[in-house]
This record gives sequence, C-alpha cells and structure tokens, in this order.
Amino acid sequence: MTYYAPEGGLPPQSALMTQRAVFTEAYAVIPKGCFSDIVTSYLPGWRKTRMWLIARPMSGFSETFSQYVMEVQPGGGSDLPDNDPAAQSVLFVTHGLITLTIDGTGHELDAGGYAYIPAGAKWTLLAEGNAPARFHWVRKIWEPAEGIEKPTAFVTNERDLKPIAMPDTEGRWATTRFVEPTDLRHDMHVNIVTFQPGGSIPFEETHVMEHGLYVLQGKATYKLNRDWVEVEAGDFMWLRAYCPQACYAGGSEPFRYLLYKDVNRHARLRGPWSNPGSR
Repeated sequence: MTYYAPEGGLPPQSALMTQRAVFTEAYAVIPKGCFSDIVTSYLPGWRKTRMWLIARPMSGFSETFSQYVMEVQPGGGSDLPDNDPAAQSVLFVTHGLITLTIDGTGHELDAGGYAYIPAGAKWTLLAEGNAPARFHWVRKIWEPAEGIEKPTAFVTNERDLKPIAMPDTEGRWATTRFVEPTDLRHDMHVNIVTFQPGGSIPFEETHVMEHGLYVLQGKATYKLNRDWVEVEAGDFMWLRAYCPQACYAGGSEPFRYLLYKDVNRHARLRGPWSNPGSR
C-alpha cells in the first residue's frame, strides 16, 4: 500500500500557473500542486509542526468538520494538541512514526495507522524516528443522542483490516471500515475506499452526507455535480451535502482515497452553527 503526502516547496518561476483547482457552489478540488509552503499554517501548542488546513466549517458549504494534513519533524509534537474539549478526532498516518498517548495509554503508529480519539480525551503526540511524521487529522464536534454512550478510543492499522466489497461489484469497489456502520455511538465515519483499475461508482450518489476525499493512491475521473474532473494521488475533494458524485478509476494501480462523512444523527433544525450539546 502507498500513501501520497505533500512535501511542500514552491514551483519555479518558470512554471505555468495553469492547474485544476476549482471552488464552486457544490464542491471544491485542491490539486496536489496547491500544497506549497506558502499555504501552510501553524498551531498553538505544537512544536516543529506545520499543516495544510484543507477543510473547515463554512456556512452554506461543508458545515460539520475540519481536516488537516499534518507534518511533524522528528522530536516535534504536542502535549496539548486540541483546544476544543467537544471535538473528537481521527488520525491517519501516511508516513513516519508517531507515539500517541490517549488518557495515559501509549500507542505507536506507522504508515496505515488509524486512531479514534473521543471528545474530552486527554492526548499527546510525539514524532519518532529520523523522518517527518505525516498524517491526516479530521475533527468534528461529537453530537450526543438520547441513550447513546460516547465512543471509546481505539487504535488500529489498515493492514490489519480486510476491505469489504460492495455488492455486485466483483471486488472492484471496496471499503476499509474502521467503525461498524451500525455503531450509533459514532456520528462520523473516516474510511478508505478502493477502486481497482476500471472500477466505478455506476450511478450518481446524491445524499445528505458531506464528504472530504483525499486521494491516497492512483487516479480517476470523478463526477462532481455537473462536471467531470481528473484527480490523482495528492488531490483533495470537498463535497457539500447532496452534491451528485460518481467516478471511473483509471491507470494501472488502485484508486484509493480517505473518505470523511457525517452519519447517524438527526438533521439539525436550528442552523449549522447550533450547539448540539445545548439542546
């Protein structure tokens, strides 16, 4: 398995500006060429760390989550990584080695490592090894529901999970699920979707879940609302609720992406910025 991660830098002055970046009323595409040094940012409480902030709640667009691509130099990390006690997190490691401590229990994660950190947990992160640690960090406010307990922390690795093929696809379209869809404690899923070359979504998915899709490997032609766009490893797609989507996987290797979606809760009737914990 391979996982693409940006390394920053800047294109030379001789390069043409022409790229595939687009922001529309229904979706955005951030190509890998946009992940330059000039658009990185830094976080309070993090040492030797920079990040690309690729999704954040925006009124009228994606409203439930933020997503960062993190780069932590050896010896860097944080003892107070998140300033919002209501935020739950998923970390997915693409390169390097980290030591993650959640409520006093330590875990080592390398490429393919996945961690779920519940809201209110005390956690720290340290980049180990001789190379930068690179990982995705997805955050969402956990929405309580009557009779539903808060999820517990867990750590696993994609290598230890068997992808589940979609029905009637001959294995060409499969999902690596880190959380069971019927586990109502979880109000978001962060999974890995894999299409073998020639595999497709053969209809236009149109649904309430909004999406963040970071392409880890391969390439495809993706239908977003009215448009077909070409995407490849390192590109990020951001889809608002009800944006139609479909795809055809191309190339000689699997097309794989890290997928966020919000699930398992009532639709909010008090606007996107209402605090679910106050109702």
